[in-house]
Amino acid sequence: MYQRIRDLREDKNMTQTQMSEILNCSQRIYSNYECGDVDIPTNILIKLADFHGVSVDYLLGRTNKIHE
Repeated sequence: MYQRIRDLREDKNMTQTQMSEILNCSQRIYSNYECGDVDIPTNILIKLADFHGVSVDYLLGRTNKIHE
C-alpha cells in the first residue's frame, strides 16, 4: 500500500509537502504514511483515493485495477 501511495504522488510530480498540504497534515506525518511507520487513518485513505482517482481497495492492495 505504501509504495502505491508514493508512486501515485510521484506520477503527479508532487512533493510530500504538497501532498501534506492537500491532506491538512504535516510533511513528517505524510512521510510516515509513505514509509509505513504509522497506520493511515480511514479519512486520509479516502482523501488520497479521491485525489488520485483510485479506489481505497487499490490503495490497500486489494485490487490491481487502478480505476473504480
